[in-house]
Amino acid sequence: MTYLTVFASGSGTNAENIIKYFSKGKKAKVNMLLTENPSAMAIDRAKRLGIETHVFSLSDLRNGQVCELLLNKKTDFIILAGFLKLIPENLLEAFPDRILNIHPAILPKFGGKGMYGMNVHKAAIEAGENESGITVHLVNKKYDEGKILFQSKCPIMPCDQPETLANRIHELEYEFYPQVIDNYINNTFKQE
Repeated sequence: MTYLTVFASGSGTNAENIIKYFSKGKKAKVNMLLTENPSAMAIDRAKRLGIETHVFSLSDLRNGQVCELLLNKKTDFIILAGFLKLIPENLLEAFPDRILNIHPAILPKFGGKGMYGMNVHKAAIEAGENESGITVHLVNKKYDEGKILFQSKCPIMPCDQPETLANRIHELEYEFYPQVIDNYINNTFKQE
């Protein structure tokens, strides 16, 4: 069995979608949800689905306590689903090419520190872009600069507001992110 730990900071809709997707499989499943935000709705979503949850401090993340928890729980992959903090070196070293993230734009456009959620959609609309989308990528030392695994696009309509564009982006996230995770872990790290 391959174990996935989901990191989320907010509402947790992507986390819930990933948990549900992998609850049906026999090769991989979500073993925990971790967050630095004690009021994240993602906690309630995970608990309703029977997933163990942990809230950690940023010092726990940086000093290796989170890494130790992941290793003790036999986590194979870390899946970021709306987690906004930079991943520290200790996790990058412990999980090389095993931390995935989704970004609500077609990278390299509209990526980097501070570019998340409505900030991304607003920037894309204000820049006069005619399309946006999602990018699933590996995580490295810099925000949104890891190896791109998958991208899917959608149009930006002339009448779009950040909220309407966000709705189209969310549909792409829900449709593709679990599949891309599944394909990556099955094709890159074959079951022994």
